[in-house]
Amino acid sequence: GIVSLISLAVLSYERYCTMTGMTEADTTNYRKIWTGIVLSWTYSLAWTAPPLFGWSSYGPEGPGTTCSVNWHSKDINNTSYIICLFIFCLVIPFVVIVYSYGKLLCAIRQVSGINKGMGRSREQRVLIMVVVMVICFLLCWLPYATVALIATFGKPGLITPAASIIPSILAKSSTVYNPIIYIFLNKQV
Repeated sequence: GIVSLISLAVLSYERYCTMTGMTEADTTNYRKIWTGIVLSWTYSLAWTAPPLFGWSSYGPEGPGTTCSVNWHSKDINNTSYIICLFIFCLVIPFVVIVYSYGKLLCAIRQVSGINKGMGRSREQRVLIMVVVMVICFLLCWLPYATVALIATFGKPGLITPAASIIPSILAKSSTVYNPIIYIFLNKQV
């Protein structure tokens, strides 16, 4: 899930840079693509590995059928990790996405009357596809994040195992939606 969100943040920034002319679109050079992939996975690993080394812990969640961070522990070790996870793996990437697409939409509006070429049309389709991916990601992960924060900071037992099943399954299925969205919104497939 974290790799998915970070990848969307990197993609949004790349779209912003390409469409605003900060970098040149080069379909033959894969260095920038590989850098984005390595950055996404490294950042995600850096934030998912700490429970393996003692900062918080992993354990069964909900009815015990899935594994996740220990949301129910109230000690400072777990609480600090959950706060950092929420800020650095949901809020900051989401801010990058909103900033990049906000600036990109402003740029598209400015040039939409001037340049109606095929390149811009294709870029706008890609932008729509990525925005749909981001919205689907948030629809999948915000309920899970909300339940996790309530379990962490709310009264003990406020979130029952049964109440956490749907957000958990929805969140963990989010990686399936991006390829489906890509297939339906990409005319080249």
